Amino acid sequence: MSDILYDAVPSVDLADFRAGGERKAKFVEELGRAWENIGFVAVKNHGLEDDDTDKLYQSVQDFFQLEEDTKRKYENLALAGQRGYISKGRETAKGFKTPDLKEFYHVGQIFEEKDKATDSALMEYPDNIFPNETPEFAKYTTHAYQTLENSGKELLQAAALYLNLEENYFDNKIHNGNSILRAIHYFPIPNPEDLAPDAVRAAAHGDINLITLLMGASADGLQVLRRDDTWIPITALPEQVVVNVGDMLARLTNNKLKSTIHRVVNPPKEKMNTSRYSIPFFMHPRSEMDLSCLENCITTESPKEFEDITAGDFLNERLIELGLKKA
Repeated sequence: MSDILYDAVPSVDLADFRAGGERKAKFVEELGRAWENIGFVAVKNHGLEDDDTDKLYQSVQDFFQLEEDTKRKYENLALAGQRGYISKGRETAKGFKTPDLKEFYHVGQIFEEKDKATDSALMEYPDNIFPNETPEFAKYTTHAYQTLENSGKELLQAAALYLNLEENYFDNKIHNGNSILRAIHYFPIPNPEDLAPDAVRAAAHGDINLITLLMGASADGLQVLRRDDTWIPITALPEQVVVNVGDMLARLTNNKLKSTIHRVVNPPKEKMNTSRYSIPFFMHPRSEMDLSCLENCITTESPKEFEDITAGDFLNERLIELGLKKA
């Protein structure tokens, strides 16, 4: 690994990957180098139009402004937070005791009912839950899910090439995968002096999945822990999504590609009474994917760091650690 210490997240353009030839090769190298060093990259030409993003955020904001009792109609505790609304105080970052200051809503894999007949993996997925009070919510979250899933597929094809694998290595592993679109509301805190000392919008954590695609949030706050232990702010330009490596991809590559710790800090005291909205797409593989370290990522200098596990078992472990599921 090179000794690059980025002051900002490097940028790439998916149009280069699609162009082929030297542009594609350059994209693969730049993406891989960024994910190997800082674990994050900003991506242009991801497929979401500005108008779609604006309408998505508006529909999400409309939902979270509903009354508490109305929102809770769409919370099903038996689903361990995998679909629908997840209320305040439900998720606590791994290693922390104080819940994050947020509420969120999960939209999962979208498929035709007839697909269940030919794909048994789909039987494990709960049905999506959409709010009746905000009908645009279903339309725009579904569109964002499918668009970001397509972009994520291309990014993983580039990652496969960087890892000297077949370009389509990940394709069948993410087809009808267990991915989640998470609409997050970091709610206002009118009395910040009443908070626990360690209460933050999102405590320092790594993502569970293969990769995360994050649209620009409605306010600042996202920070990434660089490997010299310096926190640097991450802000996507309007035409970009920020894409980071998750723990599953880090395990698979024996930490060659880095799942970097990140957090969402609280705003200045005078802005604590304001909302922040964020919509990440967590790209998961199918549950049966083997996350055993790739042989070509294990060397004398980099011995195997992780025990063998499937994606489904790893996800289950982490849901318990986050407090969303009982052991």
